[in-house]
Amino acid sequence: MKKTGTITMQTRKLVSNLEVSAIGFGCMGLSVGYGPAVDKTHGIALIRAAVERGVTFFDTAETYGPFANEELVGEALAPFKGRVVIATKFGWDIDPDTGKHHGGLNSRPEQIRRAVEGSLKRLQIESIDLLYQHRVDPDVPIEDVAGVVKDLIAQGKVKHFGLSEAAASTIRRAHAVQPVAAIQSEYSLWWRRPEEEVLSTCAELGIGFVPYSPLGKGFLTGAIDEKTRFSEGNDIRNTIPRFSADARKSNQALVDLLARVAARKHSTPARIALAWLLAQKPWIVPIPGTTKLARLEENIGAADVELSRDELREIEHAASAIEVQGARYPEHLERLSYR
Repeated sequence: MKKTGTITMQTRKLVSNLEVSAIGFGCMGLSVGYGPAVDKTHGIALIRAAVERGVTFFDTAETYGPFANEELVGEALAPFKGRVVIATKFGWDIDPDTGKHHGGLNSRPEQIRRAVEGSLKRLQIESIDLLYQHRVDPDVPIEDVAGVVKDLIAQGKVKHFGLSEAAASTIRRAHAVQPVAAIQSEYSLWWRRPEEEVLSTCAELGIGFVPYSPLGKGFLTGAIDEKTRFSEGNDIRNTIPRFSADARKSNQALVDLLARVAARKHSTPARIALAWLLAQKPWIVPIPGTTKLARLEENIGAADVELSRDELREIEHAASAIEVQGARYPEHLERLSYR
């Protein structure tokens, strides 16, 4: 247990030597993805507020901007070196000097090395705590990718290796070259594909699991309905089939389920959704993101919500009868996953 001020934050181990707060902070939305970027001063204050409340696990990537989110996270967390764990990612075809995104993937060895040098500078650290390949590059054998990260670990520039949205077979191949510390993939009550193979692979190999979008990109909080309008041009939910008005109307049944459980426990749908994830495995650490202090505190509070076996069975039974409508990504993005 880690005590910060008046708040006690539970901790979890992704692997034996990588312990983090039970709830992390996904920082992407502070810069991109869900509307205009927040004011820099606000973003720094929110990240530091998370630290003050016991959060020790922060997630970013070079592609968020590109570069802008890493720079924000680096400045915000500079006073807390040695007290927090920062995860970042490589794997897109981004010019490491200019930040120009050429489109597509690039996990060639020289690109990985250049990306890491840039991330170290922007994050203002000497070693990256957890380095993920953001998406599996079919043009570069995963053994080569793992080998480069292994070299970077030997050089002290990286501490742990991770993969994002990788298939079970790819995880095994990578792990044979360089032990994988964590798999990051979308996982929540409305996207459960990791249960098919990935979670069992993680359990077998002793790998932690980090769910991103654990609140369904905001939908599972109950704050979004069929009438909600998202920012034009810079909110990814405008492009996601699952967020069409008709799909949101149908998918409200899942939020209603969470709300019923939350009402009995004097909690909120968001906290129940996160508590459900925490109850699945002791090595699962969700990383919800937010731009609001009240939401941050709500998310952190999920670590203190205990769901009984009966409540978990109730959620499972009710959720199994709900067919979630709409694809989670447009087809061209979904093709990048589970390779």
